[in-house]
Amino acid sequence: MRFTPILVGCTLFSLLLSGTANAAFHPINDSVLTQNKLYRSGKLKPSECPERRIKPNDVPSAKRYLTSVMNCLNASWGTYFKRAGLPFTKAEIGFITKPKRFCGQPWGKETAGTYCDAEQRFLVILDDDTLSDPSDLYLFQVAAHEYGHHIQNITGMGRAFEYHPYKGKSELNEQIRRNELQAECLGGVFTGSVWNSLDRTEADWEELLDITRDSGDEHSKVRDHGKGRNIAAWLDKGFRATSPAACNTWTARAPQVS
Repeated sequence: MRFTPILVGCTLFSLLLSGTANAAFHPINDSVLTQNKLYRSGKLKPSECPERRIKPNDVPSAKRYLTSVMNCLNASWGTYFKRAGLPFTKAEIGFITKPKRFCGQPWGKETAGTYCDAEQRFLVILDDDTLSDPSDLYLFQVAAHEYGHHIQNITGMGRAFEYHPYKGKSELNEQIRRNELQAECLGGVFTGSVWNSLDRTEADWEELLDITRDSGDEHSKVRDHGKGRNIAAWLDKGFRATSPAACNTWTARAPQVS
């Protein structure tokens, strides 16, 4: 199983990059990934998801906050899948306060949350890094991102990604980036669909995008999540569209998933 966590601290979508990036493009030839019915099922219906209060460095309030977000995620996506005629299973959430093995893998350095496809559950770490300043939307997006992996799992895209062939580390990393960027975009779709119920401003959204731009592969030795500007671009694209159709990273040009 591929293990692809969201990193801590993880808009223009048309990125002007050099033509050399196109030469490294590795096409995806699986219709489950490129033509999934999820892309043809319309927008998420606007719904209510008011945020609960959360205190700095307070684990109990963080658990209540994220549990509330999780309830919204299950309700919103459940309604969407029912309308689309797609099979749906709720995801579950758990919490840890220090790194531990999960889903057969060690907890990654600077990892905030990880989804396990076999358990249909994800864990969020509630430590000093994630709870020191919880006033922004970061924790909200961690949950929305990990739920994006759940959406990939129950639509068959998770399994298709896991078994898609690749030749070499470069192609593998590009496939992992496509998978991670899609989850980020799907997280943005949900956030956009509930935005009007949040007591937030455009400045709050821009702050989250800034945080996201600072979380890319530029700060890591591994090139498996994408450049910060690309992560932010996919997040914002999903947020503006409120539709999974915006999140087909599997057919995107190489520069958009670099």
